[in-house]
Amino acid sequence: MDSVFTPLKSAWRVVDVRKKIIATLLLLLVYRIGVAIPVPGIDKAVLASMVQTQGGMLGIMNIMGGGAIERASIFAMGIQPYINASIIIQLLTIAIPALERMQKEGEEGRKKLAEWIRYGTIILGFLQATFMYIGFGNAISGRNIWSYLTIVLSLTAGTAFIMWLGEQITEHGIGNGISLIIFVNIISRAPTAVTSIYLIVRGYAEQDQLAVGLLIALALVVVFAAVIMFVIYVTQAERRIPVQYAKRVVGRKMYGGQSTHIPMKVNSAGVMPIIFASSIMMFVPTIIALVAPNTTSNFLLSLKDFSSNPLYAVFMALLVLFFTFFYTMVSFNPVEVANNIRKNGGFIPGIRPGKPTSDYIGSVLRRVTWFGAAFLAIITLLPSILELITGIKNIWVGSTSIIIMVGVALETAKQIESQLMMRHYKGFLE
Repeated sequence: MDSVFTPLKSAWRVVDVRKKIIATLLLLLVYRIGVAIPVPGIDKAVLASMVQTQGGMLGIMNIMGGGAIERASIFAMGIQPYINASIIIQLLTIAIPALERMQKEGEEGRKKLAEWIRYGTIILGFLQATFMYIGFGNAISGRNIWSYLTIVLSLTAGTAFIMWLGEQITEHGIGNGISLIIFVNIISRAPTAVTSIYLIVRGYAEQDQLAVGLLIALALVVVFAAVIMFVIYVTQAERRIPVQYAKRVVGRKMYGGQSTHIPMKVNSAGVMPIIFASSIMMFVPTIIALVAPNTTSNFLLSLKDFSSNPLYAVFMALLVLFFTFFYTMVSFNPVEVANNIRKNGGFIPGIRPGKPTSDYIGSVLRRVTWFGAAFLAIITLLPSILELITGIKNIWVGSTSIIIMVGVALETAKQIESQLMMRHYKGFLE
């Protein structure tokens, strides 16, 4: 057990890393305090009742927001507008050559795109806050221009503040600011999940079927642990492409001749496909639920209650597949990797340099990504499968929760490890 906490102890001993950990914890504490701050003019009890009765996408948004919606918090919209703005900008970089060139310009180009994402977040946040104002119905007592401006601007400012907190955690903390905020939100719902399992057991006990209730609770815990182990295994799995560097003589010294490899992670996209797909799936039903809560249209009703439809899981899995390939292909360029290998006098054994090398790396990347995408899709379908087997709705042992928790935990651990490594080399060089 001591070996598990050894990296954390080592990080805490380093002053710079300790300051970053403390800064991250304080910023996350500020966020959780903000979740408890209500928006003026909204009846919290009525809104909490709406979340409980409607469930569906509002329930999922409530989980992702750490209970911010049922508390009528200024952070009720969460970070969803920021994620949607990021998706739009990423898609535009593929469709518009000028944006693609800007993305490849280095730090200045990325800063410009980040600035556009911020503006997009504010615009999308204002629109979503307007839809939420319309859909909150009886939760808003007096409707007039002042209540509209107060509520909409408060919600938009809340999202902007979350975006700023995430950037501060990334810059001054241990990194992964947005992911850590979502991670904390999901963890904060754990007591609710434990209570739900307890209520299941108590319900079976009242029917003199205590053994059945305990068996279901034990099965959920076992599945939860098994999925976590599976996620950790796949997240850390990688396909290594061997690379050989030829020997070359410079002056009186000989360079090269060593063997290395290109590590290609099975799930190189991490948690982003799940987050992107969840945001897309939340968008249409949420707008319908908020703008037309009393609609009688069968088509709108089917979209509004789509999360309870088995097809929801299928569409969610397809979106996860798409975003896994999209995010992987955007972040990894086989042509650039092949050119770097050739410039440094390297080659893949049995593969000619140049285009054959890039084609080979691309084919390996696609095969590996297929496995990673299938893994994410299976994890996505798991809650629906468990719901069909047990009949229990809104199971917390879900794809989004587990993949984000495990993925963010592993990424944060790697961030801390890299901080320690940089500190080590810096001290050595100085």
